[in-house]
Amino acid sequence: MSALQDASSNPRWNLVADIGGTNARFSAVLEGQLESEHEFHHSVEEYPEFAGLIGGLLAEIAEATGWNNTPVNACFAVACPADTDVIAFTNSHWKFTKTSLQQALGCENLAVINDFEAVAHGIIELGEADLVQVGGQLPIAHKAIGILGAGTGLGVAGLVQHSDGYHVLDTEGGHADYAPIDEIQSAVVNCLRETYGRVSLERLLSGKGLLNIYTALCTIEGVDAVFTTPAEVVAGALGSADSDTDSEIDAKALQTLNMFCEGMGSAAGNLALTLGAKGGIYIAGGVIPRFQEFFINSGFRSKFEDKGRFVSYLQPIPVYIVIRSNLGLLGAAKKLQQI
Repeated sequence: MSALQDASSNPRWNLVADIGGTNARFSAVLEGQLESEHEFHHSVEEYPEFAGLIGGLLAEIAEATGWNNTPVNACFAVACPADTDVIAFTNSHWKFTKTSLQQALGCENLAVINDFEAVAHGIIELGEADLVQVGGQLPIAHKAIGILGAGTGLGVAGLVQHSDGYHVLDTEGGHADYAPIDEIQSAVVNCLRETYGRVSLERLLSGKGLLNIYTALCTIEGVDAVFTTPAEVVAGALGSADSDTDSEIDAKALQTLNMFCEGMGSAAGNLALTLGAKGGIYIAGGVIPRFQEFFINSGFRSKFEDKGRFVSYLQPIPVYIVIRSNLGLLGAAKKLQQI
């Protein structure tokens, strides 16, 4: 084989991953690039062990790309704390060690970061077509940016831009206490305390949180719960429980979705105050794009601004819904450029 042929079949490439509680997404990216057409999606439920997925992943990549070598570098963005060798996912059964993963991949360098740290890196690369603005004015340059998003769980991060680049604040803010602001929210929190003890933001403001709110509301009012999944709750709220024909809106599901959107508004406003996020708040994650128009027209923005004496502080701050689907992969690739 000539050197030219060898370079073609064995290019230097990186493996990036974005792994949440429900989905695991991977991308094989040529070294020096941020994006690739070679993406691989898997369901967490399909694999009892994380190693079972990794065992076949390199073969899957080789078959799709024709590349016959292992990645030079890898960055895995994971939905859990990432600062120890043992990685145990918060919202799934998966667990691995960084040491064993690097051995399995055969890569020279491995970075494992929180999934919302990856999202924060990806924010830097977004353009206008990747965003939908929900109120506010223009962002102020070099001011902090706040990022939160609902998926299986709730991710929170911060981003501070400066003249030489930016710095990411990776956090576990999704596990801060949920602070109810009216009687019905207090009733829902009290109901959920019977199950969870302590009630965090993630218990309500996530995919699983939608179902928690719905079942709590049903329990409080003594009615039977009709829906058993977050997707069914959303469909019921939108009047599309039947995918083929429109159906009547379910009142309890509608109440659930309104409470979710208002809760996201309160949490986003708190994050903006905490970080001084005059650079904007970015809403990522896979849940909200499923009911984007409802979210935009909900009480989200009013609850975002409803902070007493600091209404005027929050009113100019723009909020953006991120509509780009592979933001975590983009951010993981961006992280590798800094290593």
